[in-house]
Amino acid sequence: MTIAQEISRVVAFIVAALWIFFGPACSALAQQTSATSPGSSHAGSETCAGCHPAESAAWKKSHHAAAMAPATTETVRGDFNNATAESHGSKGKFLRDGGRFVVETDGRDGKTARFEVSHTFGVEPLQQYLVTFPDGRLQALPWAWDTRPKDSGGQRWFHLYPDQATPSSDPLHWTRSMQNWNFMCAECHTSDLHKNYDAKKDRFRTSFSELGVGCEACHGGASGHVDWAKGARNPLAKNQGFAAAHARRPHIDWSPDEKTGSPAQSASRPIGDEVELCARCHSRRGQLTEDWRPGKPLEDTHAPALLTHDLFEDDGQMKDEVFNDHLFKQSLMYARGVNCSDCHDPHSGRLKAARADVCGQCHQAERFSSATHTGHKSGPGAPDCVSCHMPARTYMVVDERHDHSFRIPRPDLSVTLGTPNSCNACHKDRSASWAANAIEQWHGPVRKGYQHWAEAFHKARLGEPSARELLLKLANDASTPAVARATAISEAQRLPSMSVEQATNKALSDPDPIVRMAAVRALSPSLPLDQRWRRVEPLLSDPVRAIRIEAAVALADQPADTLSKEDASRLEAAWAEYEASQRLIADRPEGRANLGMFLLRRGKPAEAEAEYLAGLKLEPAAAPLSVNLADLYRGQGKEAESEQVLRKAIAISPDAAAGHHALGLSLVRQRRYDEAISELGRAVELAPDESRYAYVNIVALQSLGREQESRALLDKALRRFPYDMDILQLELQDAIQAEDVKRAAPVASTLAEMAPDDAEIARLAAELKDHR
Repeated sequence: MTIAQEISRVVAFIVAALWIFFGPACSALAQQTSATSPGSSHAGSETCAGCHPAESAAWKKSHHAAAMAPATTETVRGDFNNATAESHGSKGKFLRDGGRFVVETDGRDGKTARFEVSHTFGVEPLQQYLVTFPDGRLQALPWAWDTRPKDSGGQRWFHLYPDQATPSSDPLHWTRSMQNWNFMCAECHTSDLHKNYDAKKDRFRTSFSELGVGCEACHGGASGHVDWAKGARNPLAKNQGFAAAHARRPHIDWSPDEKTGSPAQSASRPIGDEVELCARCHSRRGQLTEDWRPGKPLEDTHAPALLTHDLFEDDGQMKDEVFNDHLFKQSLMYARGVNCSDCHDPHSGRLKAARADVCGQCHQAERFSSATHTGHKSGPGAPDCVSCHMPARTYMVVDERHDHSFRIPRPDLSVTLGTPNSCNACHKDRSASWAANAIEQWHGPVRKGYQHWAEAFHKARLGEPSARELLLKLANDASTPAVARATAISEAQRLPSMSVEQATNKALSDPDPIVRMAAVRALSPSLPLDQRWRRVEPLLSDPVRAIRIEAAVALADQPADTLSKEDASRLEAAWAEYEASQRLIADRPEGRANLGMFLLRRGKPAEAEAEYLAGLKLEPAAAPLSVNLADLYRGQGKEAESEQVLRKAIAISPDAAAGHHALGLSLVRQRRYDEAISELGRAVELAPDESRYAYVNIVALQSLGREQESRALLDKALRRFPYDMDILQLELQDAIQAEDVKRAAPVASTLAEMAPDDAEIARLAAELKDHR
């Protein structure tokens, strides 16, 4: 393959919807500029207290109630009496100016300035502080107050990024987009939020009914219910005046069975139940619309993340800050019908009993606290249910959170796959092998557990062809949690085959929306349009918004004028929903990038260019966005403009590999090969785990006849990416040209496993095997 042919295969970089992965709780925030929106159906939590005094009293003591508040002497917990803090050259000084709370630190221009705190954010175990700017955005300061007792390490100021410098040019700097409250945090720290971003003026007029997570943040607008309560209280009135309500679980008896010590019963889970209500904020997801109401699946208003390697361990344990929904939905408890409120009081948010005592509501405490079960003598200091089945990680420096997937400890997986386990969380001086042997002595060699996808995900992420069958087994097993099946569908795309295609097509009609969402997303844009239309068209009428939106993206290049009036109407409605979801995040560079790519596929390059430029104005350091803009110019034959965009991106973000790689390709097209090789090589240095960069660099060197360099890089790439199809094909080609059958045979055999439906590769592998 020539370098020119390779270039033709390289497509524009895409900015994946980062809004899914940065989550709703953040390390910095911004603020509102106005009160309740006109026409709001919200009555306010104080109104609810009149008829529900006990629930109101419990709520007022909750973290929900204190999620956000104006900065006053009653709400501020930090020391503002000339206290100071420092981290990586950044300094903070905390002052009082009359009744105002002021922080002296570096601003967006890098210069030290004083900023007035407008709001508190959270209360325990840390409290953050927000600054309101004239354009309506609230930004979260990088300094937080540790509200824990002093003897627990608290009562101090600390930086939320203690392990790295965040200069004013960094997107993580407190004045920039990643610390913006209006987008990152506001939905889950206020009630009835409307962001109200004005894209033309780049300003916010964010409104809400009240600060904090009030009654109506969960129950929905209550004005109709208040009218019902003031009237005849007709018992037949739908939802007692509420516009909507979450679906109720049938009554269930959680009494433990004498034989097992655990409940024998289980309950079916209705669509839009209580867990979906909590998931709106207690999950890693991206917002699609502000039109939320209880009783709908999460995917109708948000796009949840999958169990991706950057967020979760291979076995599904939490890695990044993912909150609890994805974890809980992996659990046997969720499968049996357990709700959040079975353990947590819904109004105070507190556990219904202390630590393991809450488990004793449904499980026989004496049975599961015995040495026979735990392997430890009972008494003070002995591990309990929480210690072993809810391992903790610390986020935001001081916030310890427990995994809610309720899995059995698997130190054996730590040995084979490197996943963490709760045994070694305590026995830090011992090896995982020691812990695995101990558990085998107590419970036998067979590892029982509900979560059984670690090996499949681990192998898939290494690219091992043996992962294919494991993933397909997961995807086709209805008893596997939906979030794991959805992830299996996504991971299986690494190993394309007819069987993977069949499983993906089947998943398009799965009962669970997250599986359908993953299946539509998995369809390749390179699939012929007529085939994509046949597979995706039914989902344009899906009852769940996220699936309709994914269908809109999959069919962005479908000419509407070739369809029937009814089909064109459904397609255009889905397109409108997708565009609205991205307009909702038009204050974000990724929202602009997504719109740009969508419009380009719709055949609207001028509008796409406008979105790319607007995104770069919001965040000049968004290198992938620059790459997309440069590729648009390349497609228009404007190579000089393309190069200019890329050089500007590199000047702003010199360590962003995408810019160097794209510039290298541009220089190749301009036949400036020495410069091109330098840029392509720099991309490999900056992103050594990107197999595509390595492959293109090797092809470029081969095309220029620099065989010794390309051979050395190919050997290195084979060690790092032993299952990459493109790199393996380069090695096979090289071995065949050298008539090295001994080297070619195992490569061809691996390729045959990677592409089981390719008859030509199978034939070649068989021939080489016979000639060894």
